[in-house]
Amino acid sequence: MDSLPDAIVQCILIHITNAKDVASTCCVSKRWKESIPYLNRLVFTRNVFDNLKNCSPDDIVGHMVSSINQLEELVVYCPFTGSGLASWLSLAGPSLRRLELKMDDNLIDMKSCSTKLDSIAAATNVESLKLWGVNMTHCPEWYTFNKLRNLEIVGTVTEDSILHAALMACPNLSNLLLLGCEGLKHVFLELPQLEVCNLDFNGLGNCSLTVNSPELQHLKVQGCSWIRVPQTRLLRNLSISNTSGRVIFVDFGKLVALESLEMRGVQWCWSAIHKMFQLASEVKHLFMKVEFTGDSDALQPFPEIDIVDFFNSHPKLIKFDIHGAMFAALCQRNSLKNVDYRFMIPCLEEVVVTVRSPLNAEQKMSTLESLINYGKKLRKMRIKILQMKSSHSSTDDFFEEICRFTRMNRRIVSIE
Repeated sequence: MDSLPDAIVQCILIHITNAKDVASTCCVSKRWKESIPYLNRLVFTRNVFDNLKNCSPDDIVGHMVSSINQLEELVVYCPFTGSGLASWLSLAGPSLRRLELKMDDNLIDMKSCSTKLDSIAAATNVESLKLWGVNMTHCPEWYTFNKLRNLEIVGTVTEDSILHAALMACPNLSNLLLLGCEGLKHVFLELPQLEVCNLDFNGLGNCSLTVNSPELQHLKVQGCSWIRVPQTRLLRNLSISNTSGRVIFVDFGKLVALESLEMRGVQWCWSAIHKMFQLASEVKHLFMKVEFTGDSDALQPFPEIDIVDFFNSHPKLIKFDIHGAMFAALCQRNSLKNVDYRFMIPCLEEVVVTVRSPLNAEQKMSTLESLINYGKKLRKMRIKILQMKSSHSSTDDFFEEICRFTRMNRRIVSIE
């Protein structure tokens, strides 16, 4: 070991980040032990101190952190106290670029929760901050994190004003991820440099959201009933879902750059669906899995959608993933009445159809055939038969028709 050049030693050590392995390297040789201060990353796994006796985990983490000159990344999944975290960050805070903490907060020890959250302020130059299981029940005493670009919070209990105050301390975020958030009702995000935003709100699905970010390119939202995003000039990927409540209202700017749109949920108001169809005229990939519509709690099927109008309104559509309700709406009796010899679906290359009912089998087969006939570039169609629970003979007849259709178009069509 002593004969290795310094560059080789550093190249080896830079790949050793697990704290337990780092401690073990000190026993390999004096040369390696002397190189420990030049590490830049430490990871403490969840069970690293399971067999520890007569020693505090906080003290061990603190000793290792203090032995490194310029620690740039610290990941702590093992349990720790608020005072321990404050002590480590008082030593390494200014040099840290990436900080990831599994907080494991509980509502019993509120003082420790507050200490943990507030002590993060010492990481003044942090560029990426990830927090797991944090109870943000008070406004964190943070300074402005001017260099913070990536903020991820998974599993949190908080309030609207507290979340707003925390985000005000992160004005230059380009990536924001909030998953499993509870206690929020009205969320307002105003982050001028935000590009990627992933939001998942737990609860009744009745949260309202406003995002005012002119640089936004990717937006994924779950659990909101009212959504307003006025600045969408650069928005390329959009996903909206609500598994607990209804999507009632959507208000977006012009979606001129939109390439991918996902719409998921049990129930959407038809006005919201119709509005999204109008705005997303430039979309290239459309995923549609909404079970019902209706402006009240009563679940209603989709109204009829004219297939000619739909594809004429979405001429750039390349991939279309249709779940049962949307497919049924395209397969109503009058949907293909306006077809003439000039009609074509210009860009469609791939279709995924999920069928859940044998009702209106004739219209459904007619729609499938039309997609083949008018989709001049169609090269792949997948038909998914999902939970078709009917003892009526029409189920067998419909399935037989789909098999016949698949055999006739076996180069393009497959059944799953």
